[in-house]
Amino acid sequence: MNGKKILSKNMTIKDFDKGYWYVHEIRDFAKKIGIPNSSQLRKDELEELIKVYLTTGELKASSRKMLKKTGLKDIEKGLHLSLEIVNYTSNKETKKFILDEALKKVTELKIKSGVWYRLNRWRDEEMTLGSKITYGDLVNKFIELNQTKEKFEKIEVGRYINFLSDYLRHEKNATRDEAIIEWKKLKELDIKKDYQSWKKFHNEI
Repeated sequence: MNGKKILSKNMTIKDFDKGYWYVHEIRDFAKKIGIPNSSQLRKDELEELIKVYLTTGELKASSRKMLKKTGLKDIEKGLHLSLEIVNYTSNKETKKFILDEALKKVTELKIKSGVWYRLNRWRDEEMTLGSKITYGDLVNKFIELNQTKEKFEKIEVGRYINFLSDYLRHEKNATRDEAIIEWKKLKELDIKKDYQSWKKFHNEI
C-alpha cells in the first residue's frame, strides 16, 4: 500500500485520484503532455485537464479566459477601493489591504476557513466574463463570503483541509496535531486522499 507513484500517460483516473501530487509535479506533467497554457493555470484546473487527457487521450484547453498581465501591477499603482482590477497580485500586501478595508466596514468580522480560495475563484470568474470589478467590489465580496452562515461546500483541491475537518469531527478527542500526523501518513498510502478512505483502510488492518 505504500510507495510514491509517478505521474504517467498510461495511469488510470483511479490511480491519479489515489496519488497526492504536488504543484510542481502537476505542472511538469501538464507541460510534458502538452496542455496549453499550463504554466498559467491553477493546480485544480490542471488536475481536471489531466483527467480529461487520461480518460480520452485528448488535450483540452482551459475554458478560463487567459488574461495577459502587461504594464504596471495594480499594487504598484497603489491599492484603493475605486481602483479597477487589471493586473492583480496575490500576496500578503494585497491580502492585508482587503482585510484592513473589510474590518473598517465590519469591525468584528470573523474570517472563515477557505475564504481566500473562494474569493480568488470569484475574481477569476468575473474577469473571465469581462466584468469590470474594483478592489471595493473585492472587499465587499470578501465580507459577504465571511458572513455566509452556511458552511462552504468541500472542494476536491482542498483535500488536506477536508481531511482535517472530517478527522476532527469524527474521531473522539482528536487533536489537530494528531490529524496532521495521520494526513501525512495518508499521503503515502495508495488510497484516495479523504477521511472515508483513511477510516476504511484502518478498519481493515
